[in-house]
Amino acid sequence: MKNNSVKKVVIAGGGTAGWVAAAALSKQLGKLLDVVLVESDQIGTVGVGEATIPPMRTFHSLLGIDEQEFMRATEAVFKLGISFKNWGQIGDEYIHPFGSTGQGSYLADFQHFWLHAKSKGINAEFGEYSLEVQAAKANKFATSKTGSINYAYHLDATRYAQFLRQFSEKHGAKRIEGKIQQVQQHPDGDIKALLLESGEIIEGDLFIDCTGFTGLLIDKTLKTPYEDWSHWLPCNSAIAIQTESVEPPKPYVTCTAHHAGWQWHIPLQHRVGNGNVFCSDFMSDDQAKAHLLNNVRGKVLTEPRVIKYRTGRRSVFWNQNCIALGLSSGFVEPLESTSIYLFMIGIVRLMNMFPFNGVTQTITKEYNQQLIAELENIRDFIILHYHVTSREDSEFWRYCKNMSVPDSLSHRLELFKEHALSYQDSRELFRRDSWLHVMLGQGLMPKHYHLIFQTMSDEEMRGHLTKTRETIADVVAKLPMHYEFVNHYCKSQR
Repeated sequence: MKNNSVKKVVIAGGGTAGWVAAAALSKQLGKLLDVVLVESDQIGTVGVGEATIPPMRTFHSLLGIDEQEFMRATEAVFKLGISFKNWGQIGDEYIHPFGSTGQGSYLADFQHFWLHAKSKGINAEFGEYSLEVQAAKANKFATSKTGSINYAYHLDATRYAQFLRQFSEKHGAKRIEGKIQQVQQHPDGDIKALLLESGEIIEGDLFIDCTGFTGLLIDKTLKTPYEDWSHWLPCNSAIAIQTESVEPPKPYVTCTAHHAGWQWHIPLQHRVGNGNVFCSDFMSDDQAKAHLLNNVRGKVLTEPRVIKYRTGRRSVFWNQNCIALGLSSGFVEPLESTSIYLFMIGIVRLMNMFPFNGVTQTITKEYNQQLIAELENIRDFIILHYHVTSREDSEFWRYCKNMSVPDSLSHRLELFKEHALSYQDSRELFRRDSWLHVMLGQGLMPKHYHLIFQTMSDEEMRGHLTKTRETIADVVAKLPMHYEFVNHYCKSQR
């Protein structure tokens, strides 16, 4: 007779997603559960997520991971935001920063203040009121006990998985080397065990699918449908290479748009990660490789690796007694560095509502609703970058500019266009400020704004805005150079 209680969790696949899951479960629930991870050294990983976002710091805090130790182990540097080049139109550049921008009032957020000032001839850019933008432009950084600067990391994804493996095993997680030959099921469809090529059978009560795009459990075994988002996010290919560093690492990612997609540049302590994300309808693999190699600096350290994908998501992430985590659950491309975050929030949400007494429809429904809502918000934010553009110089950009978008995004855009309003719901990842920087950076200017700031005198308004910019400039002036701080704080010993 099948026992419904969950005492053993089996993670299928390693990589960053698998070891994020193992680290969290072993540290937080290891005294209540057996945690087993099955992976094969013969199967390579995609290694997504060399740039991250600030919630990673919260996750590390939850697990008690020391920042300096983690950064030394992964050759990491700091990240203040993302520089977007050629997205609104060719020649444009703006930074989407972490952290808040400016100071509004109880009735109206800062963008209304900024827009009113603009109407009065004060033409300082929106980013001049962001500490993170100004620090990024100056290539400066330092941590602070006051937490005044909001930041994330650039890291080596392969070394991060290795770091988490050591952490997980220290906290009781067990790794089993082997290829999965067959997935065995109970009569009711639940997964019973993994049969390895060696003949070993790994039984479990709850299974986490971290097998990447293969989706061995969630797709191949449970036949969970896939919702295709290619009509909104047409890029379906990526090529990644690593190059030698030719300059000190900057505290931001650079994403440069081209005629059929975009190119990333992620500096680490010991190297640079580069990649070309493109749509195969408008650029061939050979063209993409040539474009990438022609637009990198420094000696190329790795062979160009082509990754094919289809943007979208599983209809559900938790099906039967299996949770898809990472690329097996869906993919929205790495434009805003959300890959590792989605691994982390997926496992944190699972731990929040862990089915110790057995999986129920109630718990799976709630988990799926929360994760789907989160992913769709991220999807809308990514679509925003492609859709709000003036570019019509290629077939790709003409398509993106003129395509229909989800109603949820259309509502946000109209709200901002008509009334300069931006918002963040309680379960959404991207803050109001993030939406503002991207919408304004891509060239979307509101027709109207809140008039509360008309009650200020011009002198008072100018004085307040000048003081804000001067305060930020003073803080930035006192910061050390980013590379100097990294060398002092977390320089790798390798």
